[in-house]
Amino acid sequence: MNNDSSVAALADSLRSDVRRMRPGERLPSSRSLVERHRVSPVTVSRALGLLAAEGLVVTRPGSGAFAAERREAAAEPADFGWQAVTLGDRSVDAAGVSWLLTPPPEGVIPLSGGYLHPALQPVRALATAAARAARRPHAWETPRLGGMPELRAWFARTVGGAVSPADVEITSGGQQSLTTVLRALLPPGAPVLVESPTYLGALAVARAAGLHPVPVPVDADGVRPDLLGEAFALSGARVFYSQPTFHNPTGTVLSEERRARVLDVARAAGAFVIEDDFARHLGIATPPPPLLAGDTDGRVVHIASLTKATAPSLRVAAVIARGPVAERIRATQLVGEFFPARPLQETLLELVSSPGWPRHLRAVRAALRSRRDAALAAFARELPELRVNRPAGGLHLWVRLPDGVDDTALAEAALRDGVLVSAGRPFFPAEAPAPHLRISYGTADSEAELAEGVRRLGEVLNS
Repeated sequence: MNNDSSVAALADSLRSDVRRMRPGERLPSSRSLVERHRVSPVTVSRALGLLAAEGLVVTRPGSGAFAAERREAAAEPADFGWQAVTLGDRSVDAAGVSWLLTPPPEGVIPLSGGYLHPALQPVRALATAAARAARRPHAWETPRLGGMPELRAWFARTVGGAVSPADVEITSGGQQSLTTVLRALLPPGAPVLVESPTYLGALAVARAAGLHPVPVPVDADGVRPDLLGEAFALSGARVFYSQPTFHNPTGTVLSEERRARVLDVARAAGAFVIEDDFARHLGIATPPPPLLAGDTDGRVVHIASLTKATAPSLRVAAVIARGPVAERIRATQLVGEFFPARPLQETLLELVSSPGWPRHLRAVRAALRSRRDAALAAFARELPELRVNRPAGGLHLWVRLPDGVDDTALAEAALRDGVLVSAGRPFFPAEAPAPHLRISYGTADSEAELAEGVRRLGEVLNS
């Protein structure tokens, strides 16, 4: 049992005990709880902290923990009906993002998700980096606006080309970067071109901002430039959101010839290209240079994130832009969130400056190659009739289902049978042309678990 589940289990047990106690009655000592439940003192401390946060216990240093006074139950539920009128008909749909971020139930094999399994995350290196960062002078003071100069310089070197540190804005993760960039570039009600399918978090952000996503189809070589040009002409859009490298969900890499054509099409339309480069460090094969490297006139707004290659809570990224748009983005971030937390910036700088950083990236690439191949072998064995891509990087397989299969119903049935997968339909900004599943090979515990997950999926699909 991992530490978080141990804390939750102990809190559940103590919660039941506390509700049977009189207010002010003392709980057993921490030492007694350690012995009785066979857990560590840290687990006891965290469980009591949870109950204190819920208002069920009161802790008194040197005296112990005591059952809190019980709150009187309200005579009847509050009436919040007035809020519906005041809020109006605008809503934010977080269902797709919530699905991706919710941990699977106990016993369910996770073949969905956007982060590396904890065994592949640099947990020890992050702990060391965070400890060093916290001890740095001024670590908890206001950082330099725009981000720490050393971190901006690191991102500029990593991206390459003609990028300078002054072009880099440090932000609070890729999702926040996308929110900031879309707010900076487009007013509510404007169209924004997106690949079809695309990252469903981008669709959620765009719709929450009052934008209208317009689909541009993707094939095995990435977005189709001919249809991109038509979409610009028909919609009047001035922004195209793109994931040219290890696209989510399809895993495609925009071909070299198409990269130049995409920039030409955007130039002809007088439009910006948002390049979401979230998976560059998850390459099984060496990825091509970013679109930004071929941009000569400030056409590309580049989002670089390290969260996928590190850990979910390391919410630090960079937005790289040149010209007046860079100032618009900086101002939008400043009024929206002030700045990313300095300790996280310091931690990331410690991590990427350490000798272990390149070793970690090599280990991740090797593990993803092995896991991808294990997942493909499992599909070939269990579901040979399905068409599955072979991505050169990233975390996902894109599985074409037989015509007539309801991918959403299949994903729900698979969850009931112990395997978590993502239906393809939510990744399309409009109607899906065919049913698909997105299968994540970086989230499972092991290659054996990957194989078992595909086996369970096969049983559901063939039942």
